[in-house]
Parts: sequence; structure tokens; C-alpha cells
Amino acid sequence: MSLINRFFLEISYDGTLFHGWQIQNNADTVQGEVNRVLSVLCEESISVMGCGRTDTGVHATQYFCHFDSVKEMNSENHLHRINKMFPANIAALSLREVGNDAHARFDADSRTYEYHIHKEKSPFLVNRSYQLNAEFDIDLMNKGAALLLYYENFECFSKVHTQVNNFNCNISKAIWEERKEGIVFTITANRFLRNMVRAIVGSLVDLGKERISIEDLIKIIESQNRSNAGMSAPAHALYLSSVTYPYIN
Repeated sequence: MSLINRFFLEISYDGTLFHGWQIQNNADTVQGEVNRVLSVLCEESISVMGCGRTDTGVHATQYFCHFDSVKEMNSENHLHRINKMFPANIAALSLREVGNDAHARFDADSRTYEYHIHKEKSPFLVNRSYQLNAEFDIDLMNKGAALLLYYENFECFSKVHTQVNNFNCNISKAIWEERKEGIVFTITANRFLRNMVRAIVGSLVDLGKERISIEDLIKIIESQNRSNAGMSAPAHALYLSSVTYPYIN
């Protein structure tokens, strides 16, 4: 009987041409492409488990998935081979053997997303950042972002009709920063709901434009009703930027 080995594969990807992470029939997905490459490399059917689900058009600068194989893999050699087989919009960053009970989704301590907004038209930011030529009150947006740390139930920012046991998330960081190319919202939590970050961004942009007040934002959160929150910001400016585990430095 062959010994089964479990591996963590760290990747990054440009989500522009993918219909999200999760495998679908008749659609190009990141999971489908990773499964294809690893199945060829390992000479067996491989089905990876990802650390989470990203929607169509969303990018990842750091993403982890795990898979099982009877193969023994030298991380450096096999990483090079994986990258040669991956398309240009996916890169393998690291490959490591882990314990057989390690789990890319359930073992993650935290996940961090970034949302990028720029004002002036730029051909280099197409499908990378959200062009929004408007004036924002960044201080007010940060006051609104800071409020998120005092709540746990974020049903108001969740896609409706999702199959989850609860809408509770522990947000440990939420901040807007000005950078050379525009403004960036960074948010860290133990878990995120479907569409949550984009809905939060939409509401905080409304706050920054003074379409709503801090008091309105509090009412939105406490209503636990998605229809009260702002429009979801476009997917193409969202990045999964960090995933942490207790056993990975």
C-alpha cells in the first residue's frame, strides 16, 4: 500500500480571465487549472483544497491549497516544474510537505484582502484597480473602517442565500491608506463572507463621499440586512494578499 503524502502549494494569480477559484463546468477556474497541472505532474488524479473561494475577476498575491499524492516531491525541483506547466497568469511560490491532518481552509488563522482605487485613467491599472474619479474624505472612511472592529455579525455585507452556519467574523484590521497609485483598503479577519469585502468597500466609499454618515453606517451594520448596505465594488480591484497558518512562518 502506497504512503499518501500531503503538500501545501502556495500560489499567486491574476483572476482576470478566470471564473473565480472554485471549479465549475464549462468555465476556466484557478482550481481547475491547478488540478490539471498537478494531475499531469503526479501522474494521478489530483483535486486540491483551497484556503477559500475568490470570485470571478478577483486576484490573489498569496493563496494556499493542499493536495495528497503518493509521489515524494523535492520542493525546489517540483516547484520549477509546476511553474513551467502553469499558464502565465498563475505562479507557484512555494511547495512544502505538511502533516496529513493539515488543512488549507480550516487551519488558516487569518486572511487579508486589499482593495485598490485610483482616480486618473491609466492603461496599466485596467483590471487591476477601480477607477473612481471622485473626492473622498479618507479620515471619515477610516473612522468607518475602525467601527468594523467592534462588531462580529456582518450579515449586512454578505451575499444573500449563502450556505453558512453564521455571519460572525473577527476583524482585526481595517484601514485605508494613500499610496502613489491611489488609495488602498486593507482588511484582515479570521474569515470572510461571500462578497463581504466588496460590500464593505461600497459602503465606506459612500461614507467617504458623504452620501451616508457614521450614524448611517452603524444602522446598516446593526440592521443585518444586505439591502441597506452600499453597492458592491467591482471585483477586478480586489486581491487576497495574505493567508496565515500557525505552522507556516
